[in-house]
Amino acid sequence: MVVHVQREDFDLGQALESLTRDNHGIGGLASFVGLVRDLHPGHDASAVRSMTLEHYPGMTERQLEAIEAEARARWPLDATLIIHRYGRLEPGDRIVLVACASAHRDAAFAACQFLMDWLKTKAPFWKLEETESGQHWVAAKDSDDHAAERWNSGQSP
Repeated sequence: MVVHVQREDFDLGQALESLTRDNHGIGGLASFVGLVRDLHPGHDASAVRSMTLEHYPGMTERQLEAIEAEARARWPLDATLIIHRYGRLEPGDRIVLVACASAHRDAAFAACQFLMDWLKTKAPFWKLEETESGQHWVAAKDSDDHAAERWNSGQSP
């Protein structure tokens, strides 16, 4: 398990390589990279100039570790990686990397989706978007809550 909450960008290739290095039992590696979009359709559809992510140091890492532990309890994972950035980001910048490695692809895919769904709803991050019309906090989406809830009910999203 590796969890990083950091201001600086990450090298995707290097991060994935380090996750699987010297473990030849891994047969599947699934990953998700979240990026800052330049448009937020939920508001006035004005262009996003930047997004500032805030978090509580210490508490954030503990919550991400708890989410990762839940994934390990549900699937046979050989390795996991969560990197989440904070600070001011611009459109096109990477926000998050979640990667799961397992002997079989099904576990890697499912765990990766689970981690993202729970990270979106349970991790203590706050997003402030700056648009042409001003700044606003990004509200939680019902669709994220529904995706996370399906894991509790035993359904796959």
